[in-house]
Amino acid sequence: MLTPKQKAFLKGKANTIKNRFLVGKNGVDESFIGSIDNALEAHELIKVGLLPTAEESAKEAAEKIARATKADVVQVIGKVAVLYRPSKKNKRIELP
Repeated sequence: MLTPKQKAFLKGKANTIKNRFLVGKNGVDESFIGSIDNALEAHELIKVGLLPTAEESAKEAAEKIARATKADVVQVIGKVAVLYRPSKKNKRIELP
């Protein structure tokens, strides 16, 4: 669970990240979760965007992904969600 100060720090870091993963009409499935899990291990902080064809909201998709990958939802703005999970092997981000 992230504190408000940590969330604010991560929001600032997320400004420079482009959308790396997009959820389409197929939604969040097992292969997508696997890709997200690998990306979180490599980068710790990622953005996930929703295409207009996605059937679920960004908040629903973010919560589903966070539960499946044991990540934290930093923020959801419009159709973009920011997720964070510290890496087990390659820690890059030091939280305040």
